[in-house]
Amino acid sequence: MTTTDTATSRVGTLALTGLAPLVWGSTYAVTTEFLPPDRPMFTALMRALPAGLALLAVTRVLPRGAWILRTAVLGLLNFGAFFPLLFLAAYRLPGGVAGVLGAAAPMFAVVFTALLLRQRPSGRKLLAGVIGIAGVSLVVLRATAALDLIGVLAGLFGAGSMAAATVLAGRWGRPEGVGPLAITGWQLTAGGLMLLPLALVTEGAPPALDGTAVGGYLYLGVIGTAAAYAMWFRGLARVPATSVAFLGLLSPLSASVIGWVWLGQALTPLQMLGIVIALGGTVLGQTGGTRAAKREGPAPQPLPLVRTA
Repeated sequence: MTTTDTATSRVGTLALTGLAPLVWGSTYAVTTEFLPPDRPMFTALMRALPAGLALLAVTRVLPRGAWILRTAVLGLLNFGAFFPLLFLAAYRLPGGVAGVLGAAAPMFAVVFTALLLRQRPSGRKLLAGVIGIAGVSLVVLRATAALDLIGVLAGLFGAGSMAAATVLAGRWGRPEGVGPLAITGWQLTAGGLMLLPLALVTEGAPPALDGTAVGGYLYLGVIGTAAAYAMWFRGLARVPATSVAFLGLLSPLSASVIGWVWLGQALTPLQMLGIVIALGGTVLGQTGGTRAAKREGPAPQPLPLVRTA
């Protein structure tokens, strides 16, 4: 493959992967407009477990060997921890504050890449992270935004959780012959099973659902979770984790545009400038690598699969 073909393939992969955070940007509007209020654990559970079980039924592939533990770790970071922290921050903080905290994920990814993979980040990556946070702040943060300590901690830990999962997933890749739908199903099921007892203990029995709520959960589960995360994990298997992490800046931008188009929320000139700045940070985050990229130990080896009946 020529250099031009490689560059074209990379751009195509990043474009497809970027669809995931664009879809995730609709989560806030769907949650506020369609779902029962004040049920963060139940909502997190409904996003993860049904979609994971459905993907397991479709792909009929189970993890084996080292991938059992890896699936548990990634399922916890991506879904078992990130989803409830995400909704806790959303319920306790204004959307703008939660969005800014989420925009810190690329910076966490740069730090975790240095700590876990022993790769020194380039100045360009660090600059891109600062630009991205600044741009998102202009778009979503309001002067009247109130801060809640629990909400702030939830937002920061949530961003860190997903960043750690992004770096580890990029490091581990996936077993030979396993597609993104299968590995997405593994992690969603693992994370959902972790959420199930927690949701029952903290929130009790599930609420009564009308047709609108059922439609909202179907959208979040099928489009916003199963399909979106399959695209995300596909990208992680093909391009560096830090490059993928910077695509996450598209999520709060998408949420703001959806609020403008769908919910009638106005966008000021300063917010429009913030969108341009954040997009600049996203693009800059795709360039420049690490100063001393080295990986300890051999690359992950293909593992045999267990197929369900």
